[in-house]
Amino acid sequence: MPTNITIRDIPDDIYEKLKRQAELHHRSINSEVIVYLKKIVQSHRRDPDQIITRAKKLKEKAKGSLSIEQIQEAIDQGRP
Repeated sequence: MPTNITIRDIPDDIYEKLKRQAELHHRSINSEVIVYLKKIVQSHRRDPDQIITRAKKLKEKAKGSLSIEQIQEAIDQGRP
């Protein structure tokens, strides 16, 4: 069942932009707000644990591929 919420103290400029967007999309302001909320809530945010796991795999894969000397040489070659 849908729930009602009340939003107070919306700055005038934000309200006017929201109102214009609602008119452009042929929606009520309420419907426009719901569309924006859905976009935010349903966005594809990555799980931090997945990011860490992937970073660890990449680190392990790259481990030992260059020596400290090779890294320093590459740095030195890039300097004027």
